[in-house]
Amino acid sequence: MNITTFIGSSREESNSEQLADLVTRGIKHRKIYLKNLSIQPIHDLRHAEGGFQLVSDDYDTIIKAFLESDLIVFSTPIYWYSMSGIMKNMIDRLSQAIRDERFPQLKEHLQSIEAVVIAVGGDEPRIKGLPLIQQFQYTFDFLNMRFSTYILGEGNQPGDILQDQQALYQANLLNKRLKHL
Repeated sequence: MNITTFIGSSREESNSEQLADLVTRGIKHRKIYLKNLSIQPIHDLRHAEGGFQLVSDDYDTIIKAFLESDLIVFSTPIYWYSMSGIMKNMIDRLSQAIRDERFPQLKEHLQSIEAVVIAVGGDEPRIKGLPLIQQFQYTFDFLNMRFSTYILGEGNQPGDILQDQQALYQANLLNKRLKHL
């Protein structure tokens, strides 16, 4: 199984990354730090003559990761009841990617990918993070991706996630399940 984790935090060793690391501990996987990629915001040309235009940035790295993966872990801090801006930018560009003639197999391949969401916030994340989970659910529904599970953890300061026993328990359970796939 090929696993890719998209890290949506702008901070090194963020709480959301630490929780994702627990999920993938001991499992061969690839991590992609969105903050290290240059991904232009979407210029929506779906309805324009000629459609979307090729963009000179690092988004092909994202497309190739999707194409090479069986499972994607979306790891993000909870910002204003949603995903981080850099992750949202990546998601927005999927509208263009699924129409990219250079990758005709992408849309079909997305249907075979399992999706997991790991999100950490500091203010009642198990309640206030639910809009983020719903946003991901609608995105995965649109793309026909299988959304298997999510973990919402609590952490404000660096390392706080390691005190959230419920999130740690869920991460360990998911890690065991992934090791048996």
